[in-house]
Amino acid sequence: MNFVKTRLAASAALILLGALPLSAADLKVGVKSEPSSLDPQFHVLVPNMQVTFAMFDPLVMMDSKLVPQPALAESWKATSDTIWEFVLRKDAKFSDGSPLTADDVVFTLNRIPKVPNSPTAFTLFTRQIAKVEAVDAHTVRITTKQPYPLLITDLANLPIMSTTAASGSAPEGKTTVELNRGEGLVGTGPFKFVSWQKGADLVLERNPNYWGKPVEWDKVIYRPMTNPAARAAALLSGDIDMMEDPPTTDLEQFKTNSKLSVAEAPGTRIVYIALDQKGEPSPGIPGQGKNPLMDKRVREALSLAIDRKAIAERVMGGVAVAAGDLLPQSMFGAVKARQAAPASDTAKAKALLAEAGYPNGFQITLGTPNGRYVNDVRVAQTIAAMWTRAGVKAEVAAAAPPVFFKSRDNFEYSAYLAAWGNSTGEMSTTLRSLVGTRDPSKGSGTSNGGRYSNPELDALLEKASATMDDKARAELLQKADEMVLSDYGIIPVHFEVPVWALRKGLTYAARADQYTLPQDVTSAK
Repeated sequence: MNFVKTRLAASAALILLGALPLSAADLKVGVKSEPSSLDPQFHVLVPNMQVTFAMFDPLVMMDSKLVPQPALAESWKATSDTIWEFVLRKDAKFSDGSPLTADDVVFTLNRIPKVPNSPTAFTLFTRQIAKVEAVDAHTVRITTKQPYPLLITDLANLPIMSTTAASGSAPEGKTTVELNRGEGLVGTGPFKFVSWQKGADLVLERNPNYWGKPVEWDKVIYRPMTNPAARAAALLSGDIDMMEDPPTTDLEQFKTNSKLSVAEAPGTRIVYIALDQKGEPSPGIPGQGKNPLMDKRVREALSLAIDRKAIAERVMGGVAVAAGDLLPQSMFGAVKARQAAPASDTAKAKALLAEAGYPNGFQITLGTPNGRYVNDVRVAQTIAAMWTRAGVKAEVAAAAPPVFFKSRDNFEYSAYLAAWGNSTGEMSTTLRSLVGTRDPSKGSGTSNGGRYSNPELDALLEKASATMDDKARAELLQKADEMVLSDYGIIPVHFEVPVWALRKGLTYAARADQYTLPQDVTSAK
């Protein structure tokens, strides 16, 4: 569906938009991707996390600028290098009316490693936790395996579940299947679960027992709409009140439209290319007895062939920043000298391929989700064309996000386009997940579908994770970052600039982590 074709059809709706009989207490949100699960501990994925944080609270919650703020823990302190104590709010209740206690925190953190088949496991955030104890009803003691400066930011990704509601006969208590049905889906957040039909609406309603600032909406409807033009048409006609990622080609018109408002946040989500560095032969490279991607010169050639500036300006319509690093300079551990995106050089790319023994190139398939990221298929097609010009004949395999992630986790791609949204503000989580040697039981390589492995990098990340001094830790992370980028272990492309469009009268506190949180949507009074 082309948005240009919908403009005339939507123009009449534009005129009437302000007068439509919208319920002030209901909020309908057009989201680009539905969650893969409602289990709060199944999959570290933005569509999952944003729905989770509408129903559940963590001990510590990141604000819109990724600064940790008290949530279920009203205060905390380190009593030694490895022991932290958290004082829980005494007024916090679950949506069923039962009080929050320290036992719920212990249950939650102990459940995480027991959840089976997690595509990106939450052990990424618990790997340094050695023990969780209830000191009393409202005090939790967490012991880490070593001095660990990132405990607070890690806990911001771990919503607290109800021991009573989420217990069950399985090792993890309520299973992912049961939670997807709404069984045991009881949190302390501003909204509570009503219904969910896969491929259709997810409905939440106000939690009458919410401890925090009262939210404005009686009911919230998350409506999955993978096509940005369809989301735009629905917003213009009044069928939804808010949408993620307006079409990039029409963003300027949205900004000047008196019936709409637009919210933007600084971009932290890195769109990248991962390359298979283990498969021999590699599944998406036919006719080769060996895997060309094991050669650093080939990886460098593929990176040099990409014109990142052209992608950011032309394909992304300016709502992206060409990237030379995995995090923007403002974030902890980024390398200042890497901030400028490398210039494309097709001639040098061809020369490197010839030097590596591929003067005539080879064939490769580039995997991509269809509708998970802004213009993901168009970006992949553009990169494939750039690779083809350099001599690597590339085709794109686009799939619905659930199919794509399953294929990625089964290592079915020689190369794929994906993205990572940093919710901690620090480089270590990004590196550990994307390029750490794959060992999900230790929270390493949880999204490393290219299976890049570098023991020296792993050692640097381990050392950084136990370094309490910020300056020393930043230097270790910058060294690790430079190591993987100079090895072309992963290829950064651009940072997405998150954008939301809303009907006139609504405002949103745009978040750097790209979460769409209905509790942060307000209307003019």
